[in-house]
Amino acid sequence: MVVCEHIKAKGKPDFTPLHTHLQHAVMAAEKVADSLGFDRKIARLGAILHDIGKASPVFQQRLNPAYRRKESDKTFRHELASLFFLSLFDFEIHPQLIEMVVAHHKSVENDSRRKGLLDLEENIDDVFAIHNTDWDYWSKDALTILEEFGITVHEISLQEAEANYYIAVNYAQNNIIRQGYSEWKGLMMAADHFASAMIEETANQLNKAFKVADLSFFNRQHELYPLSLMNADSEKKHTLVVASTGAGKTDFLFRRCKKRVFYTLPFQASINAMYKRVSNDLMDTNQNLDIRILHSASSIATRGKDIEEQMLQGLIGSSIKILTPHQIAGILFGTRAFESTILDLKGNDVILDEIHTYTEISRAIVIKMVEVLNRLGCNLHIGTATMPTDLYNRIVQILGKKNVYEVSLPKSILETFNRHTIHKLVNWENAENVIEEAIRADQKILIVCNRVKSAQERFEFYKNKFPDLPSLLLHSRFKRGDRNEKEIQLIGLDKLGNPTGAFNTSENACLVVSTQVVEVSLDISFDLMITETAPLDSMIQRFGRVNRKRTNETIGKYKPIYIIPPPDDKKVALPYDLDILKASFNILPNDDVLNEKDLQEKIDAVFPEVDVMDIETHSIFKKDGSMVIDFLTHRPKSYLLELLEIDSVSCITDDYVENYENATFEERMMMEIPARYWSVKKFAQSEYGNKPYIVPEHSYNSDYGFDIEKAKSSYELL
Repeated sequence: MVVCEHIKAKGKPDFTPLHTHLQHAVMAAEKVADSLGFDRKIARLGAILHDIGKASPVFQQRLNPAYRRKESDKTFRHELASLFFLSLFDFEIHPQLIEMVVAHHKSVENDSRRKGLLDLEENIDDVFAIHNTDWDYWSKDALTILEEFGITVHEISLQEAEANYYIAVNYAQNNIIRQGYSEWKGLMMAADHFASAMIEETANQLNKAFKVADLSFFNRQHELYPLSLMNADSEKKHTLVVASTGAGKTDFLFRRCKKRVFYTLPFQASINAMYKRVSNDLMDTNQNLDIRILHSASSIATRGKDIEEQMLQGLIGSSIKILTPHQIAGILFGTRAFESTILDLKGNDVILDEIHTYTEISRAIVIKMVEVLNRLGCNLHIGTATMPTDLYNRIVQILGKKNVYEVSLPKSILETFNRHTIHKLVNWENAENVIEEAIRADQKILIVCNRVKSAQERFEFYKNKFPDLPSLLLHSRFKRGDRNEKEIQLIGLDKLGNPTGAFNTSENACLVVSTQVVEVSLDISFDLMITETAPLDSMIQRFGRVNRKRTNETIGKYKPIYIIPPPDDKKVALPYDLDILKASFNILPNDDVLNEKDLQEKIDAVFPEVDVMDIETHSIFKKDGSMVIDFLTHRPKSYLLELLEIDSVSCITDDYVENYENATFEERMMMEIPARYWSVKKFAQSEYGNKPYIVPEHSYNSDYGFDIEKAKSSYELL
């Protein structure tokens, strides 16, 4: 039975009753506590208390879809009103309860909108009075709900409520001088998110949580995949594997895992394919496996010049989580929900696959991530075909050589992975004859551009020139639902793994234009590639999408890669460094075979010493083992948002606003378009879900994806 069903915890589309949400949050908190070694009783009581302030009519009014906030409306935080009931619980556990309640949405101080408990106390007169509106009325409903959870209740006077509130204020004031983070806060944030995302499915999903997957599937062996024949057993904690694309790195890295697995890939488009691949691989040996995909976009809240960034949490306790390093890197900078991410990661297996490090900032973040994950007791398993030796040595030094199981392929085996001839073109016009000949020969053509805009333009050109040729464009700025469909088309297999005869499994000519999202995890094998020059490590990954099928018949057979030279302008070269592009282009052979055994030497020639930007001042984890973040606080935005050229936020088109508001968590994700914050920050935002920016319908096309220039032109006309 739902008690006080008229009191809601959530607005549309669910309008979940508060009593129901608290039930779900309690289940999640108890599961997290049991799995991670917290006191189950305290976790339960904190979950019961955390949202009880939502019984206030002020909060209930604001859930009404017709409600429109006025300038005169006072700041109301339901967490603070929840603290009014603190005296119903044993004094000994007040610290844990306060930590779970007071900051599970806002930093207690220096919140981006100045709504933290101590911010309000400093800037607003009588915060308590604002939150006790109609106390005699709504406290009765709150007590009824609390009693239903087995809490021994009594009528709480306004004076007692005020005393409870100031106990929390004093606790925050006394503890903010501490450096570090609250695990209890992290537990509550994780449980609250779990309950809010899953709603009625909470109990079913919790049954799957915190289970270690059966990874025995990856023990498969085949003579064509040399890593599958190598021993993965070692007492050493960490792993570093250097091997050619297609040598079996993914299987080997999974064979090294013994706990829950966080599998990272550099591009969010590539994690879709890996999610499907691992899900299919483990389907038979793992019933009801909780495998999750976590995209790299953040939830960004803005008001004026203030910004608050929240890395998407995903659900705590997944057996396997496929994600990008961006999501893990949030813990370095202490952004919102970093405590929950730390709890989820601690002591588990983290696979860093095909680390891409072609900018100073990305290299710095990778090195710092390795340092922090090691400190959190994680087992790190790193696989690469393209890591500069200098970076490799730095990682080994951080982890400790005696702790790292180092695996590489001998040169005799590397020679069997020779499969490409490299041909340098003068310009794109030279490529037209190559494409026409390939079409006549019924070959599958893959074209890779460095920018979304240039990929869109190249696709439009060839689509107009060869209107009858099956063609496909793939990049990161499609609605996730559309991109999923495109990846299915590209891979050319049905749900049972049978060839559909499309693109990758086609016997006829076809053409795919893509950005660097094809570099990793997409299991496709085309006949030739035309690519813009990228950093050498990135290009080697791209080459792996041509002549990828490894059979006894294909060993020793070569297929062509055609390379467009780098531009002369530094701005046109972006997002890459022009000098790196020129060095990468010059070191490759021309009209000759690319020898795998020589790749490491070539990579080290392009990246002889790895310059690493100093991000120590921005990280909350210091090399000496200390932490520099005030207790019960988080930072409003990450260093990543400022410096990394990544798709860090999401958009939706304006014709999908209502659909988005009324959709489920999973449905919303499929409507979202990844974008860079700085390119869309001027557009209005939805208040729902991940707070996506709302862009014009005409700026999106299911064939071409999102066109930021069309979106901006509409904005400028307003």
